[in-house]
Amino acid sequence: MESLSRIVADIAAEMAAAPDRGTPAQYIPPLAAVDPAHFGIAITLADGSEYAAGDADLPFSIQSVSKVFALTQALGAVGDQLWQRVGREPSGSAFNSIVQLETEHGIPRNPFVNAGAIVVDDVLLGRGAPREVIGEMLRFVRGLAGDEAIHVDETVARAEQDTGFRNFALAQYMRAFGNLHRPAEEVLGVYFHQCAIAMSCRQLARAGRFLMAGGVQPDTGLSIVSPRRARRINALMLTCGHYDGSGEFAFRVGLPGKSGVGGGILAVAPGIASIAVWSPGLNERGNSQLGTLALERLVHHTGWSIFDPR
Repeated sequence: MESLSRIVADIAAEMAAAPDRGTPAQYIPPLAAVDPAHFGIAITLADGSEYAAGDADLPFSIQSVSKVFALTQALGAVGDQLWQRVGREPSGSAFNSIVQLETEHGIPRNPFVNAGAIVVDDVLLGRGAPREVIGEMLRFVRGLAGDEAIHVDETVARAEQDTGFRNFALAQYMRAFGNLHRPAEEVLGVYFHQCAIAMSCRQLARAGRFLMAGGVQPDTGLSIVSPRRARRINALMLTCGHYDGSGEFAFRVGLPGKSGVGGGILAVAPGIASIAVWSPGLNERGNSQLGTLALERLVHHTGWSIFDPR
């Protein structure tokens, strides 16, 4: 294999020159204003070594990538009881679709579509008030990344609140089915602030290390989740992490991954690396256009796809 530092530098150079960059999310004004010229990539290996290029240290709104951390916390709180309220199947629909909730009686298809993440936050509110839940989530992510600078971008959170009409509809609809136990405004307050967490690629790659290492934080040896639970979170990331583009991502990249409409993607090469990429321009399914291409290039050069022979 080529030098990983060379691979990362070459990918960053290719992405910097790419003419077709996608379009930043337009329905959240602070995201629409982000320059699509940005691109960052960071990789943390099992031995702790790091490789980064481009805008790897520039914070961005992680949006739905945060659902991985919320799911991890909710499973820690209630275990497999969570699956009584949220499914584990790919949706085949857009991330904010309401259609399936009608036929499936208010049970979201998986925890990574918006409806599923809203239920996850309702579960987390069983542990405290909204401010406490967000505070605990920040502490959790900061601890995983080893960086106290990670924060909630309040400008983005307010914009989410001002434009989140469809999310309010999802929440109220699930409450009508009895699958939301608290007022929609309370749950969505947590959800909007969770999505507004700002991190850099380097911070995000560090935060994902426990999923690469069988549930253990490599530098501390602290068990975050059991190996079985880490494997299952990775499985959900592979099958559901890119909404109705999850099959295409598995086909092209072959890694568990979770995207966000801020243009970030957290990907996991089990036993090998935690990877974060960021490019704010999205494709037609709401996933980072160049972030996906960069990960495709990475697995081509490294053989890290879970479908490649070891």
